[in-house]
Parts: sequence; C-alpha cells; structure tokens
Amino acid sequence: MLAVSSFGAKEFCSRLPSQPGVYRMMNSAGQVIYVGKAIDLRKRVSSYFQKNGLGPRTQLMVSQITGIETTVTRSEAEALLLENNLIKALTPRYNILFRDDKSYPYVVLTGHRFPRLGFYRGALDKKHQYFGPFPNAGMVRESIQLLQKVFRLRTCEDSVFSNRTRPCLLYQIKRCRGPCVDLITLEAYREDARNADLFLQGKQSEVLESITIKMQEAASAQKYELAAVFRDQIQSLRKIREKQFVDSGMALDADVIACVAESNGAGRTCVNLAMIRGGRHLGDKSFFPLNAEGYDPPAVVEAFLAQHYLNRSVPHLVIVGEKIQRETLQTLLAEQSGHKIVINANPIGDRRMWLDMATENARLALEQMLSRQASQEERLQALQQALDMTGLGRIECFDISHTLGEATIASCVVYDNFSMRNSEYRRYNITGITPGDDYAAMRNVLSRRYHKIAEGEGRLPDLILIDGGKGQVSAAREVLIELGLNDANLLGVAKGEERKPGLEQLIFPAAEKPLQLPKDHPGLHLIQQIRDEAHRFAIYGHRAKLGKSRTTSSLEQIDGIGAKRRQCLLARFGGLKGVLTASIEELQQAEGISRALAEKIYKELH
Repeated sequence: MLAVSSFGAKEFCSRLPSQPGVYRMMNSAGQVIYVGKAIDLRKRVSSYFQKNGLGPRTQLMVSQITGIETTVTRSEAEALLLENNLIKALTPRYNILFRDDKSYPYVVLTGHRFPRLGFYRGALDKKHQYFGPFPNAGMVRESIQLLQKVFRLRTCEDSVFSNRTRPCLLYQIKRCRGPCVDLITLEAYREDARNADLFLQGKQSEVLESITIKMQEAASAQKYELAAVFRDQIQSLRKIREKQFVDSGMALDADVIACVAESNGAGRTCVNLAMIRGGRHLGDKSFFPLNAEGYDPPAVVEAFLAQHYLNRSVPHLVIVGEKIQRETLQTLLAEQSGHKIVINANPIGDRRMWLDMATENARLALEQMLSRQASQEERLQALQQALDMTGLGRIECFDISHTLGEATIASCVVYDNFSMRNSEYRRYNITGITPGDDYAAMRNVLSRRYHKIAEGEGRLPDLILIDGGKGQVSAAREVLIELGLNDANLLGVAKGEERKPGLEQLIFPAAEKPLQLPKDHPGLHLIQQIRDEAHRFAIYGHRAKLGKSRTTSSLEQIDGIGAKRRQCLLARFGGLKGVLTASIEELQQAEGISRALAEKIYKELH
C-alpha cells in the first residue's frame, strides 16, 4: 500500500506499479471520497492529474484530493471485487451507490418426506429446492397461494405437521391434501410435489400433459370424482398460464437490466431489474442510485452489476441495454457463482421484448420518483417558510406507544433529502419509568438518542419533531438543555379538536400560542406524513413487544406449567400459535402433560 506524502502528485504517480489494483482518493478530513479499480495503477491514477479531458464532476473531486492509497491485486477481476467491497463499506461521495442489502425471497420445497411449500429468505441449503429469487415477498406469497390451489401441498412447519391428529382448516378449504393424518398416500403426494417442481421450473406443458393423462385414466376406470380433481387442476393451471405477463415457452433463467437517465442531465437515474425464471416473468424492481450525477448509463449499469451481484446468486444469462465492458464482470460473476455467466448487450426476439419492457418500467418509475420528489420539495419549502427555518433538511420525529403503560416503545423516524429514510429508523424499549408516564418516556428516548451528539459524535437534525402537546415538548426541552443542546430546533405536534387531521397545532417551546396551519397547507401535509410514520413505526413495535410478553405470560400464569413444561409445549407445537390450535388430546401427548393439565391449559387459553 502506498500513500501520497509530501512529494507531488506526478512524483507519486511515477512510483506506482503498472499492475492491476484499487486506489482510494481521500480529502483533507481523511475521508475516502472515491474508490476505483485499474488494470494499470500508474496510468489510471496519473490520468486524474492531466490538465485536459476531465469532466466538471471529476475536476471537483480532484480539487478535494489530499491523499491517495493504492492496493495491488493479482488480476482485474480481483480488483473489481475489492473495489465494490470497499464501495459498500465506505460509501464514498463520488462513487455510484446502490443500496439494496436485503436478500431476495424464494419459494422453497423442503427435503422432508412430505415436502413443505413455503417462503424462504436467507442462505440456501442443498437439502431443499429453491425457486427464484423473486423481486419481492408479495410475488412469493402469490405464487405459494396459486400452487396451493392447484397442487394442495402443505405449508405448515414440520413441528406442527408431526403433531397433528386431525386435518387443519387448509384441508377443509381444499388448499392441502392432509398428509399429516394420512389422507393422501406418500406416492400421490410426491407426484403433486414433482408437478409443482416442474411448474416452478417453467415446464408447464409437461405438467399439463401429465395431469391430462391421469384424468383420462381415471375417467376410463370410472373414477369420476378423481377425474374431476384432475380436471380442476388443469383448468387452474391454464388460468395461471394466461395470467403470466410474459411466457417465452422456454425454461430460461435470466435477469434483464435497463437504465434510464433524466433527460435534462440532472443526474437522477433509474435502473430496472426484471427477473425471468423458468421462462416466466416474476416481476421487476426499480433502483435509484446515489451520486449518479455526471455518469452515463453504461457506467451506472456496470456499477449496478458489480454491486448488486456481489455475494449473491446470478442466473446464467444477464441481459443489459447498454454497451459495457463485460469480460471482467463475466469472469468475476462466473467465479463467484460456479457456472458460466453470459452478459448479453444485444438481445433479439423475446429477450429484446423483455429489455424493452424493463426500459419502459424504468422510465415510468423515474417519472413517478421525480413527481414525488417535486411534491416533497414543495412541501419542505412551504414548511421552511411557515416555521421561518432556512436550510431545513433533516427532521427526526419521536412517538411513544403503550397499552395502559405496558410494553412501552419509543420510535424515531428520519426524514432527509426529501424522503423518509427507513434504514435510519430506530425503536427504543422504555423501562425503569412509572408505567404510562409519557413525559418520562420522552425524556428517556431523547437522552439515549442525543447523548452521543452532546459528546461530539454526529450532528443534530435540523428539526426535532415530537408527537405530543405542551407536556411532551417541555419534557423534551429539559433533556436537550441538560445535554447542552440548547440550540436544537424543537416542535410539538398536538392533535386538534376531536383528533381530526388538519386541525393539528404546532407547539414551540418558548411560544405562548401554538401555530395552526390551514388544512391544505403543504407544510402541514409534510408534518402529518412524518408524524403518521413515527406513529405507525411505534405502534408496530409496541404490538410486537406486547404480543411477545403476553405469549410468554399466558403460559406462565397457568398453575402447573413451569419453564420446562412451557418449553416442551412450545417446541412440540412450533410456538404459542400451535398450542392455541391444539386440542386437549393433542396437548395431552406432550411430555409431562396429564389429561387434567391438558384440560386446564385448553380452558385457560380459550
């Protein structure tokens, strides 16, 4: 590793090796502002210090460089991998950034004797079969519901499946064949699982042909009820095929990536990712990169490919709409995936149709984003004028939620850069206060939230918003003064008469009278949006905590149920939900549970 010292940039560059590697540009504060890769470090880094040929954005970046660090790698592919690991870790100001760290969901068919059909997200296990990934959880759940209607595979957890003595509601509504109580043979169930597997692979024609033959055989043997079951399966499958947005007729797996940039050159860009699995269009997802100003679509697509597929599964075919440098990317993704990867930048036929569709979706998503942002800019500007606060950008809002003092939760949501920043939301468990004391809860959360800022770490938001009246605002003000944050902007939002939206009163700590904005004021709409989001986030956390505490206490309060028996019950039935749905006879089968105790548990829980 080398770093710029007291000698000049040209001398520094002359000492760099002509080898592949990664370079990091740093500013006067020691922050990494750009990370890049190179086949030849000396040539690439030297190019930044040429007098001509640099764009405005690059010139601005170079003017801030006070240091450069380099790391030599064995190949360009290794440099690409290191570059994108560093980009994700350091989030430099001048690199294109795609923030999408969540793993994608799959449909899973487990390796159980009677395979379970389910939703899965996480690391893949070779014992099971996975289909996807899907662009969102809704698509997975929709696919599971469709497959349940057609093939009636079980979706219950193994712990519940192994302890049932009677079929569940899904059997009654014809969404499961009841393998838990032997209402279907192992061979017949596995045949349904095999057909579901083929269908998910895109081999619908093969499945239809197989079921049609079985229907004809059942009809010939005068088993008309069974033939009717197969007939219904065929009709359902055909309806599903008709609803498919795109079906190429080929069991092809591909990702389709299109990029659309704002026409005025402002730098806002949308990348649309469409997922094709088994020849079927599973849906798409749009991404809006940060720091894309000054970059053309090919550079954005290259950044997306490298960052999005880092440590993630890649299909054999990736279709893109831009002419990019593919060789290094293909090598890296193939090494990572363990199979050949083809990046196709000139698709034809169905593949061109997929690309055109992804391009149109990217265009529409960008238009919608720009429209929302324009609305948010108008709202923020109106709020700045109403509150007489120039430079208002980052707003943090707090709310308290509890039920008669039980399971108290405080939420903090963040609004910044014209949008809600979900990744920066935080919840706080409030303990050690008198139950139901909202003022103490507010003091608690603000003290925990801002004590590090008081010690010099980070910066205050431009506005701290409190969901509450004068009491909550006074409590918040006391905490901020104790922390030495006297200059913090604080505002309370009190619900108006009959708690109707539009009648909110805005309370300043030092003002005698509250401010009430008109119902149609854009600034009020922004406050309502942020306040409602804080309320939603707090309520969600409170209900989860309340449910968990009551789950534990409901069993603990039953005489004769200690820690060991409680653990046995929860393990046997897969959690409290399973215990609640269990009959007295099923409860009695658990270790240490007598008939009398089973009746007592059933009575207490119902």
